[in-house]
Amino acid sequence: MSLKGNIWIPRLLTGTSVIFVLLTLVLPLAVVMAEALGSGLDLYMRAVTDTYTAKALHLTLAATAAAVVLNTFFGLAAAWVVTRFSFRGKGVLSTVVDVPFAVSPVIAGLVFILTFGRLSPLHPFLEACGIKIVFAWPGIILATVFVTFPFVARELIPVLEARGTDEEQAAALMGAGFFTIFRRVTFPHIRWALLYSVILCAARAMGEFGAVSVVSGHLRGKTNTLPLHVEILYNEYRFADAFAVASILAVAAIVILAARNVVEYAAHKEEETNVR
Repeated sequence: MSLKGNIWIPRLLTGTSVIFVLLTLVLPLAVVMAEALGSGLDLYMRAVTDTYTAKALHLTLAATAAAVVLNTFFGLAAAWVVTRFSFRGKGVLSTVVDVPFAVSPVIAGLVFILTFGRLSPLHPFLEACGIKIVFAWPGIILATVFVTFPFVARELIPVLEARGTDEEQAAALMGAGFFTIFRRVTFPHIRWALLYSVILCAARAMGEFGAVSVVSGHLRGKTNTLPLHVEILYNEYRFADAFAVASILAVAAIVILAARNVVEYAAHKEEETNVR
């Protein structure tokens, strides 16, 4: 069957895709913005500049920044090890990288509670050292790092495997050190994939709810991130305030989406240039 003789098939698929995107992405964002501004600009500004909102935003940005930095480092290391070395247990390591994708965020939060909470064998040691992880900001960062860990590694592994090791081995034979090889040979080939993975990691970290909700304790002004703050406002029937705070996350999502598209466009243009 020729697709040329069935023009309605691509039109149907395109129309279905557009309707799906409108209903699941565009419409909810529009509703959030409309509800956020529906009660007036004064109420909106009061909600987004509230002390608890500011503290929740600060904690969200801090957790996101920590997750991006740590996952970039460990994701690069994991991708490098998996694609550049052969060793016993390599398949296990590659599988472990995907564990956060398979485990529910709520279960991940519970694991951290059992590992670092009062029932943990580590609790007496942590308490003696004055270290508090559960129901404090370190637990939020750990939970955020856990759920976002695979993004960098899984984006880089296929790129590194596709590039192979010929150029790196040639540079090593010419006497180049590890960091020189990475900076001048490897990094130019993976920089767009790395930037793309960092953007995805940041987007996921900012919106994380399940794992953070379990380990945070919902201490307003101390361990609440923006998604948790929205939930609290909504449960208190402060709907206008909840939508106003949610609009911050919506705007952040739009900015991140735009950044992702810019990265994809730049990578595509560079690929076209190299082909020519």
